[in-house]
Amino acid sequence: MSRKARKRYPDDPCAVREAQRYERPIPSREYILAFLREAGVPRDTEQIARGLKVTDEDVEPLSRRLYAMERDGQVVRNRRGGYGLVDKMDLVRGRVTAHPDGYGFVIVDDGGDDIYLSAREMKGLLHGDRALLRITGQDRRGRREGALVEVLERANHRVVGRYFAERGVGFLAPDNKRLHQDILIPADCAGSARHGQIAVVEITAQPDRYRQPVGRIVEVLGEHMAPGMEVDIAIRAYELPCVWPPAVIEEVETVRPEVTAADCRGRLDLRGLPLVTIDGEDARDFDDAVYCEPDGRGWHLLVAIADVAHYVRPGTALDAEAIKRGNSVYFPDRVIPMLPEELSNGLCSLKPDVDRLCMVCELTFDARGRRKAYRFHNAVMRSRARLTYTEVAGLLTGEIAAAGDRQILLPHLRNLQRLYELLRTERDRRGAIDFETTETRIVYGADRKIERIVPLVRNDAHKLIEECMIAANIAAGEFLIGHEMPALYRVHERPAPEKLEDIRAFLGGVGLSLGGGERPAAADYARLLTAIRDREDAHLVQSILLRSLRLAVYSPGNVGHFGLALDTYTHFTSPIRRYPDLLVHRAIRHLLARRKPKSFTYDREKIATLGEQCSMTERRADEATRDAVAWLKCEYMQDKVGEVFAGVVSAVTGFGLFVELKEIYVEGLVHVTALPNDYYHFDPVHHRLRGERTGRVFRLTDTVKVRVARVDLDQRKVDFDLVDGGGRPARRR
Repeated sequence: MSRKARKRYPDDPCAVREAQRYERPIPSREYILAFLREAGVPRDTEQIARGLKVTDEDVEPLSRRLYAMERDGQVVRNRRGGYGLVDKMDLVRGRVTAHPDGYGFVIVDDGGDDIYLSAREMKGLLHGDRALLRITGQDRRGRREGALVEVLERANHRVVGRYFAERGVGFLAPDNKRLHQDILIPADCAGSARHGQIAVVEITAQPDRYRQPVGRIVEVLGEHMAPGMEVDIAIRAYELPCVWPPAVIEEVETVRPEVTAADCRGRLDLRGLPLVTIDGEDARDFDDAVYCEPDGRGWHLLVAIADVAHYVRPGTALDAEAIKRGNSVYFPDRVIPMLPEELSNGLCSLKPDVDRLCMVCELTFDARGRRKAYRFHNAVMRSRARLTYTEVAGLLTGEIAAAGDRQILLPHLRNLQRLYELLRTERDRRGAIDFETTETRIVYGADRKIERIVPLVRNDAHKLIEECMIAANIAAGEFLIGHEMPALYRVHERPAPEKLEDIRAFLGGVGLSLGGGERPAAADYARLLTAIRDREDAHLVQSILLRSLRLAVYSPGNVGHFGLALDTYTHFTSPIRRYPDLLVHRAIRHLLARRKPKSFTYDREKIATLGEQCSMTERRADEATRDAVAWLKCEYMQDKVGEVFAGVVSAVTGFGLFVELKEIYVEGLVHVTALPNDYYHFDPVHHRLRGERTGRVFRLTDTVKVRVARVDLDQRKVDFDLVDGGGRPARRR
């Protein structure tokens, strides 16, 4: 412990950390919490200062820290000004998830069941706010119910939506339907906005129990149906950073536009090897290149990744903005990059025939595709060609004739193919789960009108690159955990017990079972998927299994990746577009420089914070792109009202069936009231609606015919009517 830290607060367990952070350290949060716990009753600022022997000049900084702890929900202040422990006051804190109908839930920070908030309690809250609650009991459905004690943090400061001016009253209807309250706009705060236009409002008064939120319009985006409006709305609705701060622009301007001899010094020189990039036709940033050659009876694979960490250093404005963005966001017609184009499409992009700095993962495999060894190097490379998945697949099958430089590269591509086949066998052997899902791409015609929506078909070239990247990600994770480096892992936890109960109940009803007892492994899922491959209800069973899985997240705690059946996994291969990969590169570079883990820029606490940030930005990007695509699909369907389509039931709820149209991949709702005349009851375990009188059943993955009844662009909703009655007849007993 430093002398300064020991002298000021000798009993503070975090005194050294505080002394490193502040020139004049004060008691740490941990020390304050320990004092309050020992006191057993709330204490005001003066009592805390006296108890911790805080000098008069440090009382004000202590007061600010207590305020910050209150804001973060670590303590709560009572009406007498005393600070108490949240858990001692039977209070809980968490983040609000609002429902468009006005009620909501709080996802508790410390885990456990969500807490239900009535519409009355939600009057003072908006979606995303952090709040402190008191448990008041249970609602009629047995859920924990809470009452708002205090708003800890407001999540919404700017909101995008449609402006309405009616009878002298102006208000903005938020585009995000989870923001369940309209925002009042005083007449002198409407600016140039006209009735019906899309605008951005700055909230000047947050809601409380007695009034709606109030705001002023700060930007008018334009007319409701203007081209590109869906992306502009999504960017603002999800507060996606999309403007480079001046400090970032200044830093980028100082970066040399080419790799210099000094940059290459001390690096492994790979410029003589025919490394190639393989990406989609519309890719602009190329952050990975591959090369494979025989190694005795086995194989030698190089996975070279753009060395973004060489250019983006911790503590810079560029790094701060990359943390804020977390990842690149891919909309149908544009990209919001994590890094400026000078780097993402320029100096860090592995373009053909130019020198590029990279970090390479060198892997060797035996004749059965099992990894024997791996090493990491700082390197310099020169890509031999920019290839596409379609081109590589065609070259390997002979559908595309190899000529010129492609003829020279073909033997190396065949080496990659042979290794892929072994890696694929190894993947199946360990029991990784493979679900067959369909992704789509929007194709534009003239005047940016949607021409069609087409499925994205994965060929062997996609799978080849995927297996190479997985192999490098596994090696990176094992390298870091072997050296006990603080790092972010890509973790995918086992399904929750309640989900497994639902799965087993469903499978029992269709004559199937899931192995593995109380803790099934990925291999148990994989075996079941193989067993049902030829069954009529295979798609249904796969859908149920897929819905049971958790989301993968970034975490400093390595709990493995369930879906890939791996004990250790991280993201290493896309540092241009994902911040976690950049952190992994920094950690590997630190070890390659023979430095100790303790001297790394990031400790576990910082890594955990960054993991939460990156998991949040990933979800934010997914939700923003999903919203934009939903808008575009609604726009596409507007001139198809009255037309009849075949579709598949994609979800079953108590209020109806969601149906995805075949061939055009647009989803809409058949409301329960539009089903054949009967009373229908929802069976959540078997994902079906059953008619009370007729026994007619509508089930997940059933094929139906529907007519487009209504399209609501504001709500992102398409409504269908059932055409042929559909459903399965009741079974005779």
